[in-house]
Amino acid sequence: MVELPLPALIGVVHLAPLPGAPLHLLSLDEIIERAVRDARSLAVAGFDALIVENFGDRPFTAAALPPASLAAMAVAADQVRREVGLPLGVNALRNDARAALGIAAAAQASFIRVNVHVGVAATDQGIIEGRADETLRYRKLLGKRIAVFADVDVKHAAPIGRYDLASAARETAYRGLADALIVTGPATGAAVNPEDLLTVRKAVSDRRVFVGSGARAETAAQLLALADGVIVGTGVKEGGTTENPVDAGAARAFVSAARSARRC
Repeated sequence: MVELPLPALIGVVHLAPLPGAPLHLLSLDEIIERAVRDARSLAVAGFDALIVENFGDRPFTAAALPPASLAAMAVAADQVRREVGLPLGVNALRNDARAALGIAAAAQASFIRVNVHVGVAATDQGIIEGRADETLRYRKLLGKRIAVFADVDVKHAAPIGRYDLASAARETAYRGLADALIVTGPATGAAVNPEDLLTVRKAVSDRRVFVGSGARAETAAQLLALADGVIVGTGVKEGGTTENPVDAGAARAFVSAARSARRC
């Protein structure tokens, strides 16, 4: 398991559209330059770790990442890690855990995020099935101890079948063998329901629980009283817009607010 402080602050590096994506415009050098700039801003502000994701590649595929996307993500992730030296994660959107593991192995990253690790979800990409068995077996094959951070009731999705949050958390942790759990609001940048955090915390007391969306400086203390860490993207961007660069002032303000929660 990646060693992170409690609570842990993980900043998101949203990659611009990669080669082959519908919105792709920039050269790979320009994409990496933007990613490194955001990573440096987050590192200087005091974040403990970073996670790289191909946010610009929408509409996302529900299946495997195209080869060009996978290769570009690996190059970008490796460069980000080399530039800032922080523990690094990978999220291969929408749900390609095998690609994320491969990228993490190549870039010497410490963890991956899997949006649908167990169960079945209806999403804007269609039906996505969790592949915990494939993910954990592939990790074993790679011989790398890359931690799996898995969402419970992930944003932009609705679970299919009988469902309650506590049961989903237990299945993600104990049947899916996730190393840490993530709780989100309904969409990117949307606030998490504190009651959902409490439910997951009570159901799975031996796993770290992270806030996965909607965290901002003004809510950091409240959230970190309930969670072991936060994954922050939109909340530290210029104008609060996900596609914009990291706002260095907002990033510093978030870390300052979170550090006050650490002292409590």
